Amino acid sequence: MMMKPEERVKQLDEKLKLSDDQKTKLVAVFTEQAESMKKMREEMQGGDRDAMREKIQKFRADGDAKVSAVLNDDQKKTYEVWQKEQRAEMQKRMQGGGSN
Repeated sequence: MMMKPEERVKQLDEKLKLSDDQKTKLVAVFTEQAESMKKMREEMQGGDRDAMREKIQKFRADGDAKVSAVLNDDQKKTYEVWQKEQRAEMQKRMQGGGSN
C-alpha cells in the first residue's frame, strides 16, 4: 500500500522543509514511480521472485537518485538518514516486530 504522491511530498516536507519548486518536482517523480510500480507488478505477477526483488531494488535506487537530484546538500544528508531509518523499521516489521 503506497502513499499518494502528494502525501509522500508532505511527509518529506515535514522532514526537509521543501521549497514549492521542489514539491512540484517531487510530486511528478512520485507520480511516475507509482505508475511504473503498478506496471512492474502487473508484469511480474506470478513470475520469478528473485528477478522481481532485483528489479524492485533497482527501481528504488533509481527513485532515490531522482529524489536526491531535487534536494540541496543539507536535505540530501537528512533524506539519506531518514531512508535508512525507514528501511530499518520496515525490516523490523517484516521480522515480526516486537514491542520496545
